[in-house]
Amino acid sequence: MQENTRKKRYFTGTEMLLFCCSEFLTVLTFLIFDRTHYLTLTASLIGAASLVLNAKGNPLGQLLMVIFSVMYGIISMRQAYYGEMLTYLGMTGPMALFSLISWLRNPFQGKRSEVAVNRLSRKEALLCIPLTAAVTAAFYLILRHFHTALLPLSTLSVATSFLAVYLTFRRSAQYALAYAANDIVLIVLWTAAARQTPSYCSVVMCFLIFLANDLYGYVSWQRMKTKQVQQNVR
Repeated sequence: MQENTRKKRYFTGTEMLLFCCSEFLTVLTFLIFDRTHYLTLTASLIGAASLVLNAKGNPLGQLLMVIFSVMYGIISMRQAYYGEMLTYLGMTGPMALFSLISWLRNPFQGKRSEVAVNRLSRKEALLCIPLTAAVTAAFYLILRHFHTALLPLSTLSVATSFLAVYLTFRRSAQYALAYAANDIVLIVLWTAAARQTPSYCSVVMCFLIFLANDLYGYVSWQRMKTKQVQQNVR
């Protein structure tokens, strides 16, 4: 009976612990430093939930990321982080939608709750470098025109964000590492904002939680890739 129950569990004990800790720390930070910006709280809760689902290769995670992108874009606009606003509303959100379609079209063995992990060819992996550079350069000119706060960091955020969303769309396990790099940039970016406005500590905690989830996501996708290869061989 216990074995059947374990087989039916969708989330592992580690994933449930990670999710519960993420949501708890999000609420706790909000209660300590904010208590007013409920959009930030809601976005953080939705974002953490999306990452747990993304780690499972579940397309629902991409749907939640679309919602998070809209909310985060509004939060960034209020802080004059126009780079973040443009990145999430003009790139991350739309790419999450494309990723949702891609993941739904490529289920593993017809299983809608698990996407088939893709392995990029060497040619495509190398193509990511000039493609990311071109997008970053274009965004840099736009961000400079709008006098974006902390321009170098905002530009670096664009680079890591684009690489992350592209790899997500292509169903590569490396997407999680790219998002982890983006999380680190955003932690620095919002820490600077939190020095002037303590309520933004909630956003800093949000991306600290994202970093932990993205690192786990990479481990999870590596396991998923190995499992899928083994099942395809049988």
